[in-house]
Amino acid sequence: MIFGGFTRGSGSGLRPPGAACLGPDGLLWQNGTFGARSFGTPAGGRVTVLGCCSATDAELRSLTHRPLPKDVAWRWSGAYTVVEQRGRHTVVHTDPAGALPLYATRYEGGWAWSNSARVLADLIGAGVDAVRVAVAVLLPHVPAAVGTRTFFAGVQQLPPGARIKLAAGRDLRGATVWCPDPVPGPAHQRLRSALKDAVRLRVAGDPDLTCDLSGGLDSSSLALLAATALPEGRTLNAVTVHPAGQTSGADLTYARLAAAHHPHFAHHLLPLGPEHLPYTDITAVPATDEPVPSTLTRARLEGQLRWMHDRFGSRTHLTGDGGDSVLFLPAAHLADLLSHRLYRRAAAEATGWARLRHSPVLPLLRDARALTRINRAQALTDLATALEDGASTARGDVRWFPAPPLPHWATADAVRLLSRAAHQVAAEADALPGLDIAVRILVDEVREVARTAAADAQLAAASGIELHNPFVDPRVVDAVLRTDVRARPPLHAYKPVLAHAMADVLPETLASRMTKGSFNADHYTGLRANLPELQHLADGRLAALGLIDPAGLRAHLAQAAAGIPMSLAPLEQALAAEAWLRTLDHTATTWSRPHNGARRG
Repeated sequence: MIFGGFTRGSGSGLRPPGAACLGPDGLLWQNGTFGARSFGTPAGGRVTVLGCCSATDAELRSLTHRPLPKDVAWRWSGAYTVVEQRGRHTVVHTDPAGALPLYATRYEGGWAWSNSARVLADLIGAGVDAVRVAVAVLLPHVPAAVGTRTFFAGVQQLPPGARIKLAAGRDLRGATVWCPDPVPGPAHQRLRSALKDAVRLRVAGDPDLTCDLSGGLDSSSLALLAATALPEGRTLNAVTVHPAGQTSGADLTYARLAAAHHPHFAHHLLPLGPEHLPYTDITAVPATDEPVPSTLTRARLEGQLRWMHDRFGSRTHLTGDGGDSVLFLPAAHLADLLSHRLYRRAAAEATGWARLRHSPVLPLLRDARALTRINRAQALTDLATALEDGASTARGDVRWFPAPPLPHWATADAVRLLSRAAHQVAAEADALPGLDIAVRILVDEVREVARTAAADAQLAAASGIELHNPFVDPRVVDAVLRTDVRARPPLHAYKPVLAHAMADVLPETLASRMTKGSFNADHYTGLRANLPELQHLADGRLAALGLIDPAGLRAHLAQAAAGIPMSLAPLEQALAAEAWLRTLDHTATTWSRPHNGARRG
C-alpha cells in the first residue's frame, strides 16, 4: 500500500521493489493491491487518485475537464490523495486530517514524493533526524513542535489540507485549502452521515472485513454500522480481546450487548495469555515510517491479526482508534467560551470539569482567561524558553500544550534540541490562523493521531491485513471540527456527539456508558516480566544519539517495575523509539530502474 512519484526530469522509471509504474511516463508508482485510478486530461496531463476513495469513475473523470475544486481531497469518503500531472510540474492535494500522510525529498534536481517517509529516506540515503526523535520521546503531547519534520533528515511531510506544487529546480509551493470554519447546527448529524459513509466504503471494498468490538462507544459504533451495511447473507466477525480466564467484566458485558443488538454479528472472544503481555519482544516490530503506537502491545496486536487472518481469512480490519482525539474537547474550550463572551456557560462548564477532576473552579477560570491572551506562536515560544531555563512548563489544565516535567534521564543536549524545535515552529507562519484555541489544538492532535495510525497500518500490513481507522477519515474530522462554539458539547460530558449520532444504532445502555476499561495492570505485569530485556535497550540508539542517560533510564524502568506510582508515558515513548530505531539496521529498500540495474540513493 505504498505509492509515490517524481517530478518530470528526475527518477523516471525508478521504483522500490515490487512496485509497478503507473502511466506511460513512469513518474508514478505503487506497491500494493489497492486501486489507483488515473484519467487523462484534454491538455495531455493526468489526474490520479490514490488511496481509499468513494468517488465513482464518472465523478473522477469529470475532474479532468476543469480546475480541481479546493475540497477534492475530502469531497468523498475515505482517505486518499489526488495528484495532477500537468506539463513539467506535479500538484499534490493532501487530505486535511493527514490520514494518508505524504512526504517529499529533493532528488536529481527535482522532487520525489511518497506516502512512505522510510522509502524516500532509503532513496537518498538519509539518516535519522535526532530532533524529531527527541520530540517523539520527550514532547509527545506537543505535536505542534514537529512542524514538517519526519524521522529522517532531508525528508519532510507535506502539509495536510493543502495544494502543493512540485517542480524541478524550485522550492515546494503550497497553499492551504482546508480550514475548519464553523458551520451552523450541532455536529451529530454531520458525524452520523460521514461515519456511516466511511464504514460503508470499507464494507463495499471487502464484505468479509473484521472489526474490533471492545465494548466502548467507538468500536461498537463502527461494528454496528458495518453489520448494517453488509450484503444480505453476510456476517460480521467482531473480536473482543480479554485476559485469559476472565470472561466477565464491564467491557465484555458491553461488547456482548452490542453483538446481541444486530443479527449479522458473529462475536468472537480472543483470550490473551502471557505471550501477549505488553513489552514482549518489542524489537520484533516490523519496519515502519516512525515508531508506532502499538509497539509496546505488538505481541497482542500481531497475535490478534494473525488469529483473524488464519481463522476468518481477514484482509481488512476496522478499529475505533482515533475516536478519542476527534470526539473529546480540550480544556482550552473554556478560553473559547470566554472569548465569545459566553460567560455563564463558561462558569457552568468549568464547574462540571472541576467536579469531574476533583479540583477547584476558580483556578480553571483564571487559567482560561489568561489563555485568551496567548496565541499558538507565543505558547511555543514560552515552551521553548521554559525548556532552556529548566522551568516547569505546566500551567494547570487550561493551556495550549500539556507538557509534563521532562524525565530525569533526558540529556541537556536533548533539551536543547527540543527548545530549538519549538522556537523554529513558533517563528513560522501558522497555516490556520484565527481558529478558536480548542479547534486549533484538535487539528494538531488529530493530525498526529492520524499520521501515527498510518504507521500502525504499516505494522498490520506486515501481517497481511489492511487496518482502517474511519474516525480519522477527513470527512469525519471535518464534520466534527466545524462545530460552532455554541453548538459544542459540554466539556465534561463523555462523547455526547457520538452517543447522539448513534442513538438509533447503539443499545441504549451502551450509548449511555460513561467509562472505559483499561489494560494498565497488564502493562505493569508486562514491564516486570520483560525488565531485563528492556533495561538492555537503554544502552542503544537513543543513547548513541545523545538523547538519554542510559543509567537513568534503567533506574526509571526498575522503579516502574517495582510498582512505584508514576506515569509510564515517558518510558513507553523511549522504548518505542528505541525499538523502531533498531529496525533501521536491517530494512533498507533497494530502488531500481528496469533494465538499468539496481541503484541506491
